[in-house]
Amino acid sequence: MVEHDTSRRGMPGHDARRGTRRVVVPVLVALLALAGCQAGLPDMEPGRAPTATTTEPASADASPTSTEAPAPEPSTTAPTEEPSEEPSDEPSEEPAEDLTDTATETPTEEPEPEPEATETPAEKPAEPEKPAALVRGASGERVTALQARLHELGYFIGSPDGSFGPGTQQAVWALQKAAGISRDGVVGPATQAALDDGVRPGAQSSSGKVIEIDLGRQLLLAVEDGKVVTVINASGGSGEAFEAKGRQYHANTPRGTFQVGRQVDADYESSLELGSMWRPKFFTGGIAVHGSPSIPPWGASHGCVRVANGAMNWIWDSWGAPPGTTVLVY
Repeated sequence: MVEHDTSRRGMPGHDARRGTRRVVVPVLVALLALAGCQAGLPDMEPGRAPTATTTEPASADASPTSTEAPAPEPSTTAPTEEPSEEPSDEPSEEPAEDLTDTATETPTEEPEPEPEATETPAEKPAEPEKPAALVRGASGERVTALQARLHELGYFIGSPDGSFGPGTQQAVWALQKAAGISRDGVVGPATQAALDDGVRPGAQSSSGKVIEIDLGRQLLLAVEDGKVVTVINASGGSGEAFEAKGRQYHANTPRGTFQVGRQVDADYESSLELGSMWRPKFFTGGIAVHGSPSIPPWGASHGCVRVANGAMNWIWDSWGAPPGTTVLVY
């Protein structure tokens, strides 16, 4: 028996198998230990390959076995690529640029506000210009309207013709006297206001046909039963002293109630050589109502009452003031 066992140990094949077992067993033990360590480490960093620590093989046959077993599979590197594809929580630069562009473009796209109508007094609608004053020599529709209004109010004037002549000036003076405003013969704001207000004087008498002479306003009124029919511009005595045929006189028009006496239907020459009188109607002594080519808006006569020749013709031919007609001077 002893000899049989000794003979088997000395066999070369038996010794080779025993050497191989001695090398393989330690390698298997190392692989099992490595597998157990990897299973016990669930928090290993993704993408980091496990490192296998192996014992240097005793022979060349063991080296390929130790390197192939711990090689990482492709699935271990996949998690490193997926997070890079997910959107980041922080805003990227491109949205920020888009917001900036939108914010700057919005004001430019909005329409500019229209200016308010009442920003400054200069922008308010300008008031219409006041019409120019009407003076002697003017013509046109405004003059026609003026003449029609004067006639409507009862001021003596001829038929409206659109020409501002001496007859229209006489009527404007009469209106200005009745209104108590400047007697300049110009139709400005004050005279226009008098026209618009319908200014006309009232009568002092209450019955019958009466020639009323208002010395204070230098007006002659043709009155019927207390109603003024026509208002005529007049010029009475100037109040000044004058000399005629070597005698001194005062150019006064007497006040009181009189009657038409003598009358001359022609151009009559004054006995005192004071000039001619057109169609005079005497009411006291040598004092008469007569026509004249000069009737200023103030008292300028020697005591008579001057009116325009056209107005004197109207008294004679249209209205009528026969002898006995009352003349009231105040």
